[in-house]
Amino acid sequence: MIRFQLASRVEAEPQRVFDASLDVGLHTASMSGAREEVVAGVTDRVLVLGDTVTWRARHFGVWWRMTAEITTCEPPGYFVDEQRRGPFRYWRHEHRFVAEGEGTVMYDSVEFAAPFGPVGRLAEVLVLRRYLARLIGERNRYLQRILDGRPSDGR
Repeated sequence: MIRFQLASRVEAEPQRVFDASLDVGLHTASMSGAREEVVAGVTDRVLVLGDTVTWRARHFGVWWRMTAEITTCEPPGYFVDEQRRGPFRYWRHEHRFVAEGEGTVMYDSVEFAAPFGPVGRLAEVLVLRRYLARLIGERNRYLQRILDGRPSDGR
């Protein structure tokens, strides 16, 4: 199993950042590079405890589906999403939101395990950890631009 953490600062109060992080539409927009779309579950609002959503996206030239559930939700400071069905043997993503000055620091802590035994473990170390950290970092930068009031293209 692999674990990695990211921290990102956003110039908005924790409740706004928390809500934006659970907004299905913002998530889909932030993952447009992977052509991510919702194919089942909640499709158009802020997720709450117990909600599930199934995403379809293209990664590594292959279409994948992943159903995630919000398993813990403590506004405005913490929530967890966990894979219920999908490409990983295990997936758990903890999101923390800590007020700092006039803004919020988002902390992402991700634990995952790939399928396929030793080959999967090799993929975790050589490819997946870096790829997933970059993907979540891109998503966080998108939220920063939206919540900071900058255009989504980064101008």
